[in-house]
Amino acid sequence: MPDRPENAERIDLRRQVTLTYLGLWAERLCLAFWPLWSAAALFLAFVFLGLHEILPLEITWGVVVLTGLLALFGLWYAARRFARPTRLQALERIDDALPGNPIRAVRDKQAIGKSDAASEAIWYEYQRRMHQRIKAARSIPPKVRLARFDPFGLRHVALLLLAVSMLFGSAWRLGTVSEIGAPMAGSAQAAGPSWEGWIEPPRYTGLPAIYLNERAAGELSVPVGSEVTLRLYGDVGAVTVNETVSARLGDISSAASEEQSFRVQQDGSLGITGANAREWDISAIKDLPPSVEPTGPAEVAAGGVFTMPFEAIDDYAVVAGRVLIELDLERADRRHGLALEPEENAAIEVPLPLPVAGSRDDFEETFLEDFSKHPWANLPVTITFFARDEAQQEGRSGPFDIELAARKFFNPVAAAVVELRRDLLWNRENGPRIAQLMRAISHRPEGLFKREADYLKFRVILRRLETALEAGDIDDAAQQELAEAMWELALTLEDGNLADALERMRAAQEKLSEAMRNGASEEEIAELMEELREATDDYMEQLAQQQRQEGEENQNAEEGQQGETMQLTQQDLQDMMDRIQELMEQGRMAEAEQALREFQQMMENMRVTQNQSGSGQNPGQQAMEGLAETLRDQQGLSDEAFRDLQEQFNPDARSGQSGENEGRSGGQGRGAEHEGQGEGEGNAESGRNGSGSENGEGEQGGGERSLAERQQELRRGLAEQQRQLPQLGGEPGEAMREALEGAERAMEQAEESLRQNDLAEALDRQAEAMDQLREGMDNLGEALAQAGEGQQGQDGRNAQAAGRDGSDPLGRNRRGPSATGENLLQNEDVYRRARELLDEIRRRSGDADRSEKERSYLRRLLERFE
Repeated sequence: MPDRPENAERIDLRRQVTLTYLGLWAERLCLAFWPLWSAAALFLAFVFLGLHEILPLEITWGVVVLTGLLALFGLWYAARRFARPTRLQALERIDDALPGNPIRAVRDKQAIGKSDAASEAIWYEYQRRMHQRIKAARSIPPKVRLARFDPFGLRHVALLLLAVSMLFGSAWRLGTVSEIGAPMAGSAQAAGPSWEGWIEPPRYTGLPAIYLNERAAGELSVPVGSEVTLRLYGDVGAVTVNETVSARLGDISSAASEEQSFRVQQDGSLGITGANAREWDISAIKDLPPSVEPTGPAEVAAGGVFTMPFEAIDDYAVVAGRVLIELDLERADRRHGLALEPEENAAIEVPLPLPVAGSRDDFEETFLEDFSKHPWANLPVTITFFARDEAQQEGRSGPFDIELAARKFFNPVAAAVVELRRDLLWNRENGPRIAQLMRAISHRPEGLFKREADYLKFRVILRRLETALEAGDIDDAAQQELAEAMWELALTLEDGNLADALERMRAAQEKLSEAMRNGASEEEIAELMEELREATDDYMEQLAQQQRQEGEENQNAEEGQQGETMQLTQQDLQDMMDRIQELMEQGRMAEAEQALREFQQMMENMRVTQNQSGSGQNPGQQAMEGLAETLRDQQGLSDEAFRDLQEQFNPDARSGQSGENEGRSGGQGRGAEHEGQGEGEGNAESGRNGSGSENGEGEQGGGERSLAERQQELRRGLAEQQRQLPQLGGEPGEAMREALEGAERAMEQAEESLRQNDLAEALDRQAEAMDQLREGMDNLGEALAQAGEGQQGQDGRNAQAAGRDGSDPLGRNRRGPSATGENLLQNEDVYRRARELLDEIRRRSGDADRSEKERSYLRRLLERFE
């Protein structure tokens, strides 16, 4: 092999070996000395940031000692780990990186076959190839793999702190390290004795700190609890502090201590003697407890909510409060159900409402809470307001004697039920007396209960109460269950009258209109006209009663609107109905029908005006009205689905029921006509001939698809109402939206079940939709009340009560012929008839020949009234 290429290869190889050799040194140094240079980096970062100048001397010396210990550990670690590399190791590292280890190969000598020309040729070729491979030799970089020796990455933390200190600190501070331990050897010593001081008021006051070096001697006012911090520089005793504001006793630091801190607790003086002497007369401003007082009487707002305005004042801010309500037994009328001692006499404690935004040092708010269901409702109590500030000082108002204002019931039976409920919650020993009074009320129910369902609910509550008494005691669960049932019954009795009267008037108007279109006889029209008169009179009476119950506030608001609305008297309505009857008697049916439509429109407008009186048109009222209308439509749709389900199991059910109603109403033709017209399934002629049920059944042949389409339309209408709902926040607003979304989902499921002809499942989903609608309306009323919409909350509960009245276990109004408002039983004992119907339902629910769907529905119906 020629000498020149071999020498060139050796020169290049020597260069690569040198580079690898240096890399080995770097690798060995890093592996051995990383703890030492990490400790050095940490100490340099500490110094560059100047922490040794601001931290206490003890901490600074601790850092120095710790750094020294880390350095000693680093030296010991390096002595154990460090091994000096050699050039041969560098050469071997390069050789190991080349394929076939060519460097070792060229250093080998041919051991055998030297005299064989062929063997020498092979050896020469082998050596040539190895030299060719050596030409590709390159230096090997160091392999510093510290992760297994430093699993927590402490070296990275040290380097990061060093980089931060070099960016935000100064390397010139390295020269001040020698001054550690000699605190006054620098500029402070050269400047002579001096001092610095601050006064920091409590954070909750929001007042700025005071730098005493910039305040001239004299008077100084600071809040109690302010912290005074003083630092003295120079020789010990050159500057001293004298103060009488901290009221400290016992172990007190020296007046010449380099650093002093204390709090201002009283009036006094603060003086500094020595260099730049100064003295202040400190006035300690006391943090007074907050004050809170009612600013108006206790009143009842919409929905029976207790309201009482109050005002709270504090030096800085009120952070919390409470309202304490205690029963005043001395002022209570301790007769009847209140003669016994109350079982629970614990005070009612409610958080004090605070402003969500704005200042809390002086504000006015209104305490709102619904106590209508509490046993102390409308009883004499004492109310006390408490307010607390940041310093945990509590101020209170004097106890005020008031009545716990709550909802009042004007329906006599509802008021009686509420009073009996209060007696039950007052003391369970009132149970026998309550049962006796309930039996007395229900002994002659004629004229007291306008709906059979209300009477049955009343009797169910009585039966449950007597069962609990026979068992020996009324436990807590039974007490709460009975109280809740009595409350629901009272709401139904109180709020359901107007809605029922309106439904009867609408039904009478529809029947009369249908009769005129179908050419009914004069006798039938006269009878229907009389029925309309009675329904209208009942509605007007209920409307007037509700207006009286709403109080003077709503009356004043209505008086303000009288100039913009048309006023009608009872005589005006009678004149309009007389005119309609006169036109019909003259055979002018087209004009009579037009007059009837105008009468219907006028009554609807009057109803809307009445519902909106006192607060005017607003989105909340419109939303509540729309949801109430949707609920009524859903109930009607559910009724039709139920009738279809009955016909599936018993095709003769409609005709049998029609015949039974005809017998009780006193005329076969009359009963059939009402059924056909009330359900919109027949005409007047077929009704008079007793064949209204046949026409109704004929329509049902395609009614299933129609029901599904109507359910779809109702669902879309609800979705549109949700988009138009007012934006209401808080928990009630969110609960309202969730309930309405649930109602929409249930309607969609009911629509799908109707398309699949699964009427039983559709009824369940429709009942779920109505429950969600009622819940949504209740939450909407609560949200509107919180948002200041006034009477809307009460309107929501009235609409909800109208939706609940007379409902069966699936949440539907029990319609059919009785929905017309006509008393089909007339002189027969309606309550005896109700018991007979319950017995028949029990018999049918146990009939194994009937389908499981029908028996399941009947069992749910029984659970409603048993």
